[in-house]
Amino acid sequence: MSAEGWGALAGLRVVDLTQMLAGPFCTMLLADQGAEVIKVEPPGGDMTRRAAPYFADDEARHFGGYYQSINRNKKSISIDLKTAAGKAIVRRLVEEADVLVENFRAGTMERLGLSYESLAELNPRLVYATVRGFGDPRSGASPYADWPAFDVVAQAMGGIMGITGPDREHPLKVGPGVGDIVPAMLLTVGVLAAVRHAERTGEGQFVDVAMYDAVLALCERMIHQHSYAGEVPGPEGNAHPLLCPFGMFAASDGWVSIACPSDHFWRTLTETMGRPELGTDPRFLENAGRSAHSDEVIAIVSDWTRRHSKAELIELLGGKVPFGPVNTVADVMADPHVQARNMLARVAHPGSERIGTIANTPIHMSKTQGGVHRRTSLLSEDADDVLTAAGYGAAEIARLREAGAII
Repeated sequence: MSAEGWGALAGLRVVDLTQMLAGPFCTMLLADQGAEVIKVEPPGGDMTRRAAPYFADDEARHFGGYYQSINRNKKSISIDLKTAAGKAIVRRLVEEADVLVENFRAGTMERLGLSYESLAELNPRLVYATVRGFGDPRSGASPYADWPAFDVVAQAMGGIMGITGPDREHPLKVGPGVGDIVPAMLLTVGVLAAVRHAERTGEGQFVDVAMYDAVLALCERMIHQHSYAGEVPGPEGNAHPLLCPFGMFAASDGWVSIACPSDHFWRTLTETMGRPELGTDPRFLENAGRSAHSDEVIAIVSDWTRRHSKAELIELLGGKVPFGPVNTVADVMADPHVQARNMLARVAHPGSERIGTIANTPIHMSKTQGGVHRRTSLLSEDADDVLTAAGYGAAEIARLREAGAII
């Protein structure tokens, strides 16, 4: 199989059997850095192909913005894994692959006859990576191993909901799908570490990240707070339990964030507020004192911020103390920072005259810059190219298609 030839991961071949968000986000990160990612989809396609939003003029609806965003840079082949021929195709692809990623429920690949152990016999250097709600029994048999899980389940059980919200009575879901995306990021780290090991030794391995575990790791502070101080942390609202002022404050037309736990930043803030005496008040001289009087400090700062618009506060505080406006997506897309950092990628969208915009990679590299290089594929758009590169002839591909093993 030929690699695309760009990016730091050029030449790395990935067979992607994932759907939804967690698995595809992992393989997206690899594809963004130049890996050749072959997305193997069921005959109906990844279910997120049918997820909104769509452009208003897109009557074909091959995929929406959700699918476009996390499946860019990948090739697509639709294989029916219920057929013997379909399973044989996956085995052929695995023989020449460096990595396989899947996010089926535990036991699914075993039932298909495509277990890690059987594929490792075909390719001993294969890195076989999984992301599941509660992990794979190979790494530790969770009592919840058979439970299905999505982002909100991982957020709830991993602890992040329990420390997010306005107060202890109202735990809150985090907006983005961190229960999927954080596990995906950590799985990517695991994959690259295992690939490095395979390059040195020729030995592949099984890499396993549980969504529950990843969210727990993200919430590491609550673990040491409980262990060292005997606390059971709860939702903290828009403040911080140890730093002050450190959080979100109302403006006259929205919200801003201010973080001045350092004493010199606190003095700068008080001077800007026209309250320099607060910078020398013995109660507020140090962060520990301000935290002990956090209700009073937050009330003082909030009273001042409410008398100013976000634009006024940007002028008053921008560059002087750690500060930022709470942006809407419209604010973000208009921000010159986002333009300067090339954080918005424009992609063609089959079925529409419009050009789509998706988030680009935040990873900047001086020699091998990655990012969005091609739109996402139509379902099985790359099947012939993938199979030809794997050694299938035209007649054999036609027979596979006629038999329904591929579309």
